[in-house]
Amino acid sequence: GTRLYRTGDQARWLTDGTLDFLGRIDQQVKIRGFRIELGEIEAVLAKHPALRQAAVIDRADATGQPRLVAYMVAQPVSSARSIDDLRSTLKSQLPEYMVPAAFVFLDELPLNANGKLDRKQLPEPEFSRQGLTGGYVAPRNEAESALAVIWQELLGIDRVGVHDNFFTIGGHSLLATQVMSRVREQLDIELPLRELFLEPTIAQLGRLVQDAQLRGLSAKLPPIQRADRSVPLSLSFAQERLWFLSQLEPDSPLYNVPVAVRIRGKLNRAALVQSLQAIIDRHEVLRTTFETVDGYPQLRIHDALPLPLEEVDLSDQPAAQREQAVREWAMRAALEPFDLVRGPLVRAGLARVGENDLVFLWTMHHIVSDGWSTGVMFREVSTLYRAIAGGQAPNLPALPVQYADFAAWQRTYLTGDELDRQLSYWKDQLRGAPATLELPTDRQRPTVQSFRGAYESFELPRELTSQLQALGTSEGTTLFMTLLAAFQTLMSRYSGQPDVCVGTPIAGRNRAEIEPLIGFFVNTLVLRGNLEGGQSFRQLLQRTREATLGAYAHQDLPFERLVDELQPRRNTGRSPLFQVIFGLHNAPLPTVESGELTFTPMESDTATVKFDLSVAVQQHGDRIVGRWGYNSDLFDPATMTGMIAHFRNLLEGAVRDPDQALSRLPLLTAAECQVVLQDWSGAGATFAVESGLAERFAAQALRTPLALAVGDGVTSLTYAELDQRSNQLAQHLRGLGVGAESLVGLCLERAVSTVVGILGILK
Repeated sequence: GTRLYRTGDQARWLTDGTLDFLGRIDQQVKIRGFRIELGEIEAVLAKHPALRQAAVIDRADATGQPRLVAYMVAQPVSSARSIDDLRSTLKSQLPEYMVPAAFVFLDELPLNANGKLDRKQLPEPEFSRQGLTGGYVAPRNEAESALAVIWQELLGIDRVGVHDNFFTIGGHSLLATQVMSRVREQLDIELPLRELFLEPTIAQLGRLVQDAQLRGLSAKLPPIQRADRSVPLSLSFAQERLWFLSQLEPDSPLYNVPVAVRIRGKLNRAALVQSLQAIIDRHEVLRTTFETVDGYPQLRIHDALPLPLEEVDLSDQPAAQREQAVREWAMRAALEPFDLVRGPLVRAGLARVGENDLVFLWTMHHIVSDGWSTGVMFREVSTLYRAIAGGQAPNLPALPVQYADFAAWQRTYLTGDELDRQLSYWKDQLRGAPATLELPTDRQRPTVQSFRGAYESFELPRELTSQLQALGTSEGTTLFMTLLAAFQTLMSRYSGQPDVCVGTPIAGRNRAEIEPLIGFFVNTLVLRGNLEGGQSFRQLLQRTREATLGAYAHQDLPFERLVDELQPRRNTGRSPLFQVIFGLHNAPLPTVESGELTFTPMESDTATVKFDLSVAVQQHGDRIVGRWGYNSDLFDPATMTGMIAHFRNLLEGAVRDPDQALSRLPLLTAAECQVVLQDWSGAGATFAVESGLAERFAAQALRTPLALAVGDGVTSLTYAELDQRSNQLAQHLRGLGVGAESLVGLCLERAVSTVVGILGILK
């Protein structure tokens, strides 16, 4: 018994038993932005000779993401239970996104009282992680086994198959950097970061490792060793630049890095103080000050540095005003400047908000910390507090090196051929790049950059987030690359410039021994986007991918050295090389439970921005969230709200039709379209059209022949002069055969001649 069952525009032959049993073949679900007809998948499975019944449903995995799961009953005579075979069958007839992520064999499919599939009785599938696309294949040699252990450790997965794609099982560029640093450390093999993007499976990467081992290629980078503390210690390149800036503005809070954490529960104050002091003792950089000797900075590492804890009690404030009081206290503390000579360059504060409700503020100067460092501090304080409060001895692993050792290594490594190699790349990449991005501003740019800033938070919906991930997967780009391409498109559309440079931060933790350190490792890369011509968003994604991978391969050159080498023309009102920065935070601070306490990160800022725009996004669950920072001397809040809406509209247009030309991607909201197309056009009103523009201009020239009609700062014409010149041009064009409805092209600068040309053509 078979019958023809139509689903959409396709027909499938299904067994009567399957139809009667499932009774749900036309059910649709949406996963990763794709609308999926479950019956299409079940129809293919129903024809497989090894199966008697099959049902496909959507279930959430451990991360909350919807995934397809196939539940199957094998034929009594069949012993074949090859998931690889089933997966191959589906792949041969269906698109990749309709292939289930998990397959489960059952003796019978459970039914409810109505004879329908009982979802509640179906067992939980074993998801390894979102995005596993192939049947599990275990590592087959030493190289693959070593890589599997590295991936499992970094991705937090119990099992990884050799054909699993790194970037579809939770990997991103930051984790990719850590993979390669561990390959260098554990296997003594130096592979470019680019290789993991090009060969994103263990099987592919394992072949590269084996090939390098057979050829005797060992890691090229020299190890970081402990520097001699008996001689003056140098600053890192990044520290040196911040020291120089601090000499120009010694009391500026611009480079303060505050971290605010909500603590709920009964706090053991003594354990917290001991934990904070242990952090200071553990990390030399937090006991470092900066002295000037003969006009040059030098490090001074103190043997001990007590850390006072500032405490305030805000619990007596009216309940409705406490949160505002907390924000004001945190803002004041975060804005207090540091003294680089006297130190300390870290502060701690604790505000009591209510019973078992506190806010902890930890502020460091950027010269001794970065965003990654706040995560290191957060995790270590949680671990130390748990041990000390529980009466146990803290047991953090010893640090292999300190920040001063890295600074000395950097000075040695970035010399000679390596320095020339990296400089050569960036010079080629930025040759002829525009010095400025001319965004339309609400106010005139100050002569001197003020750094006064404000922030707008935004969130992209779940459906758009999944569509962006799906587009990136299909194009081989990370979420960051996809978002960056859209952001550069937005900047190009706003500025009218087809050549756009955007800054992006990179962690700079490409060596395993510096991952556990607090310090200033972050670097800034300049990513140049070529948005000329009628290229599509899909084409731009590939260009962005190549530009990003090239930048990753040359990320060790400090931005400070690049600026010194390129010597761009300085402008006190703008930052050099780029004026907007865009970053994806791959390692946000998590909520941590430590004993009876819960530590929850809070947003904190210093009301300052270093650039015209500073956009930071991160993936939060199944949504993308972010903060849109802007220079408040240049932009109004309403302008930024509109720009964020345009960014979202552009993203929606890109995922809906990635083959659409960049110039045609939508920006305006529905309300803005109404204003432009309806309100401003005076729809519904009637006008008496008595004459054209050329005739009306001629009439005005007769009324005021000597009045100034047009000027460009060099040339000016009266109405009579403009009328005469445009008449001459009209006669000339007529002699060339130009008449009504003819198209005439103008290629002119904005000048008086432009107006003469327009009038002459119309006449």
